Amino acid sequence: MRSCAAELVLLSLCSVAFAAEPLAPHGADSSKFTVSGVSSGGYMAVQLHVAHSSRISGVGALAAGPYYCARGSLWTAWSECMTGSPQVAKAHAERFARERLIDPTSNLAAARVWLFSGTADRTVSPAVVDALARFYEMYKAKPQVVKSKPAGHAMVTADAGAACGATEPPYINDCDYDAAGELLRHLLGGLLPATAKPGGRLLAFDQNDFADASAISMADTGYAYIPRACDTAPCRVHVAFHGCRQGAEAVGEHFVRDAGYNRWADTNRLIVLYPQAIARYWWVYNPRGCWDWWGYTGAGYATKDGAQIKAVLGMVDRLGQLRK
Repeated sequence: MRSCAAELVLLSLCSVAFAAEPLAPHGADSSKFTVSGVSSGGYMAVQLHVAHSSRISGVGALAAGPYYCARGSLWTAWSECMTGSPQVAKAHAERFARERLIDPTSNLAAARVWLFSGTADRTVSPAVVDALARFYEMYKAKPQVVKSKPAGHAMVTADAGAACGATEPPYINDCDYDAAGELLRHLLGGLLPATAKPGGRLLAFDQNDFADASAISMADTGYAYIPRACDTAPCRVHVAFHGCRQGAEAVGEHFVRDAGYNRWADTNRLIVLYPQAIARYWWVYNPRGCWDWWGYTGAGYATKDGAQIKAVLGMVDRLGQLRK
């Protein structure tokens, strides 16, 4: 019994010792920021954008559909919002706006929107991405839609990952096409050329500062890429959401290192925030480590009341705080 107790104490001490540090303030310009994501991360990026459209000036989404597509139903998420023909309507967003659960939808007209659908993607069909484009068009936004690349269901890069048409872990595909660079260029305007190799710091931080992470299917540890220039002067912020089975728990640091954002961040004074979701099998049922786009964290998941949305916004706000 003493041996077992000693082992438990040692395990506890080791856990504390290896816990990630708090996310440090960086004096970033976080009053306006941009977001993007792939698959469930694309849905999450759209939800965050619609909920906080007064602060988010642009959104990029790969292999994702319209806002509130699942309408709180896992069955609808699977049957309609991945390979079906999603409903596209203003009704839910307008109701949430009237109830002040999201920012006024009039903000969406000015948003920069970049969307991607791979021709070899059998997980999320082009019709679903087309429905997302129609959602934004209903609000007079003018999305740029890329549908010509033979990509599977993955984050698309210029030179990292598996074959372009693959759909396999870590869901990063070499398609000779720099999706991160293209979406950042569309969302942020003119950019300086990317560096050949990232030269900043990839920091791990404790996501429990912003929520009871495990309870809402988020990892204990998130990541932020900090260019050297951002250590001494304010930088912009971009939030990049991984897809299902693509968080660090599942594939290691492939997404946060290889998705393609960091090279552009170095030369364009951009902090890239990489929140992390995890798989959960009880209490919260999320076996593939997806972001919540169907309601597993509660009915308000797609609004300002959404637990994951609150947590991520808290991270952005922390980056915007003045350095101590």
